[in-house]
Amino acid sequence: MHPVHDVDPLIILAIALASKRRPAELVDIIAAADLVNNKIPGEANVVEAFERLSKHGLICEIDGGYALTAAALKIVTGLPRKAEAAERLFAIKDHLSNYNVKGEHATVVLTADQVAEAILAHRATEKLKVKNLLVAKPKPEAEVQRPGQRQRRPMPARKRKV
Repeated sequence: MHPVHDVDPLIILAIALASKRRPAELVDIIAAADLVNNKIPGEANVVEAFERLSKHGLICEIDGGYALTAAALKIVTGLPRKAEAAERLFAIKDHLSNYNVKGEHATVVLTADQVAEAILAHRATEKLKVKNLLVAKPKPEAEVQRPGQRQRRPMPARKRKV
């Protein structure tokens, strides 16, 4: 697949994260992309990436949701599990550069309005108090010790009274 844009591996990884059990909705894909990249790509870039990846047979639309095809699943399954997001994206981009299209595939057509609506819905969920499972937990800056959790000396052995 030539050329490979920076948004393409991000969209593939986001769909892989969001569509574990069922096809992912567009809002879930945007949330996963935000989780992986810490920023959301532009509407036009997402529309072009969906069109390009579906034309190459890597994304399909199922019941209003989006899922990876068997060819894209092969790319995603070989990723290292403990790697950082940037390393995973680079590995996907490398696999995409070696990917050859076989046959013709149906194109997924999105509009910029649909993507903008999904981005607004994702940003609205960030402000809610409800926990979103696709958002990373904030890590504490320093190790905070809880009270009562310090090192204690063992109790002295009791002596027998004779």
